[in-house]
Amino acid sequence: MQIDVGMLGLIFVINFVYITLNTLRFLLVMRGYRYFAAIASVFEITIYVLGLSLVLNRLDNPINLVFYALGYGVGVYVGMVIEDKLALGYTMIAVILPDPKSPMPGILRENGFGVTQHIAYGLDGERLQLDILAPRKSERRLYTLIKETAPNAFVIAYEPRYISGGFWLKRVKRRNALRKKS
Repeated sequence: MQIDVGMLGLIFVINFVYITLNTLRFLLVMRGYRYFAAIASVFEITIYVLGLSLVLNRLDNPINLVFYALGYGVGVYVGMVIEDKLALGYTMIAVILPDPKSPMPGILRENGFGVTQHIAYGLDGERLQLDILAPRKSERRLYTLIKETAPNAFVIAYEPRYISGGFWLKRVKRRNALRKKS
């Protein structure tokens, strides 16, 4: 059995590109970027058919299948890394603080974050709950501010599917108006 290094490389790269696009397309769909996802899917399926046909036509050499699988695994990882760098969309973070008089809401607002605060009641009494909507690009900075201000805070994050009105809507409209003037 002869090993064609060029073919192994091609099989790996094709599946790597396919799965990277597949991962990004899936994440784009989940974040509501439907048109970008549809465009990515055209390239994705073309590459998929090409890569699969290369492997299926060469099943006599199991190393081809191994490189196909390696391209798959590396593609998933790289797709997630790219999406993390793009940081599309928003995150909703709920912070529960044991001190109802915590200065954290003011600190977060001074740093440009929109904060809704209210008193919550836990097992040991009153708590301060903060609801913060932030662009995913600001997520790490937000976590750092929370940790520095209240290291014992309970923090939970999730991705909102729909946003309407409030602090962010006004800010986004203002930003778009400034772009149009430029």
